[in-house]
Amino acid sequence: MSAQIVDTYAEAFRSIYVELLVTARDAKWLDYACLAATGHASSTIMCDCEAGVDRYVSGDETPDGRTGAILQFHVPQFRKDRVAALEKALLARISQNVLTCPTARCFQIGEPEANYFRLGRKIAYFGDGYERLDERFGRKMWVIPTMGGEFCIDRRFGYHDGIMGGNLWFLGETEDAAIEAAEAAVGAVEKTPGCITTFPGGVAASASKAGSRYPFLFASTYQNYCPTLRETLGAECHVPPTVTSIMEIIVNGRDLDTVAEATYRAIDAAREIPGLHSISAGNYGGRLGKSFIHLRERARA
Repeated sequence: MSAQIVDTYAEAFRSIYVELLVTARDAKWLDYACLAATGHASSTIMCDCEAGVDRYVSGDETPDGRTGAILQFHVPQFRKDRVAALEKALLARISQNVLTCPTARCFQIGEPEANYFRLGRKIAYFGDGYERLDERFGRKMWVIPTMGGEFCIDRRFGYHDGIMGGNLWFLGETEDAAIEAAEAAVGAVEKTPGCITTFPGGVAASASKAGSRYPFLFASTYQNYCPTLRETLGAECHVPPTVTSIMEIIVNGRDLDTVAEATYRAIDAAREIPGLHSISAGNYGGRLGKSFIHLRERARA
């Protein structure tokens, strides 16, 4: 029996993001670079950005003919310092986690954009005067000498308007069912170009609400949807009687249409999981974002 698709919507919000390409000599070193560069980037609540792997690409699609991965890095547009914050996050993550990774290189995607960061020039200062601009792989790149050989990085990386905060909740009659459904949904999102999931394994066991009873916190556990608080909260608990676990996925991407498509694919992939009671989503009545993804709008019958 298919899980119920709750008649609600996910409340997403606008971001600015950078999309870039990392390559390495093999899949092992590529994964090391990607995992490090996108680490501690699950939630804008206490991370400098939200980041993840969009997709892996073959050598036929990379400038240097090696295996590669496309990464996305997002910060919300409601941050007043959003442009500076995104650049700072990228400088730290590329310099500390891509430059340092054996055999890794870093490329912009597509042609130079109107809005861009001079990441190559700034990271090249690590060369301490021995860095140089050189023609590599049919493009002009910064080349930084390192003890391992050299690190090559493009000069400019464009930033764009994007979408953050697309989400789905998987209400399981058991923890295993909720996790299995969320894993299936993440797999579907990973097959949708232009999107990322951000939490460990793409899944969050700790969906949050805006605000807290503690004045020093601006987000906290969503107590109305915590199954273990059913007796404590009584009528204020919104968890169905047979549900014991709720897992969430967050989807960021290039634009609302792309994130919506990933959402519907995720619903399709998860809805037949045994023990899954229903699929829902988090929203705040439009107070957080103005980009709505209605779960039933294109969910397949």
